[in-house]
Amino acid sequence: MTTQAMRPMRWPGRLWWGLAGLLSLLVAVFSYRYLAGVGPLAPNVLANTFAAPWLIVHVAGAATALLIGSFQFIGPLRRRVPVAHRWTGRVYAVGCLVGGVGGLMLAPGSTAGPVAAAGFAVLAMFWLTTTTLGWRTAVARDFVAHRRWMIRSWALTLAAVTLRLYMVGTPLIPVDPVDGYRAIAWLCWVPNLLIAELYLRRA
Repeated sequence: MTTQAMRPMRWPGRLWWGLAGLLSLLVAVFSYRYLAGVGPLAPNVLANTFAAPWLIVHVAGAATALLIGSFQFIGPLRRRVPVAHRWTGRVYAVGCLVGGVGGLMLAPGSTAGPVAAAGFAVLAMFWLTTTTLGWRTAVARDFVAHRRWMIRSWALTLAAVTLRLYMVGTPLIPVDPVDGYRAIAWLCWVPNLLIAELYLRRA
């Protein structure tokens, strides 16, 4: 079992981590509207060939993972209430796995074509893989490896946040909306994962 601890995060990292956590909560709550079928629903999302039933599956899992994921990295909470950390961690992992399967099934039906479909499919596969490895290392009590895999998993979970940030910014640049969405299918998660890897190399 690996016992070497990672260095504590410095305050700039904590600030960015906190901002990401806040945005994830907002996106999660807003995303649950698809489960209720109320509010503004994106036409391109509803037009996905496989929206029924996989959109509900994806949203239920991914939004739940977004809702609780950031709390898993709060050190004092993790140390003082380890039982809560374990149980919410299980809920997070199940949310990721359910959301990942839903996303993988939705990917081929993307209205933006095969480039976007490939981006979302690879995201789903990486998300499923990192979360599964995070779960397995926790069961094996290799908690350093567990934390590293879960940081990668969380970076991919945050693709839901970065996707929406890019969507807000896309109308501000002279690019065809469909081409922009194709790029976002990759940009929403590849930089996230690269940043996570850079952090892990320095940790």
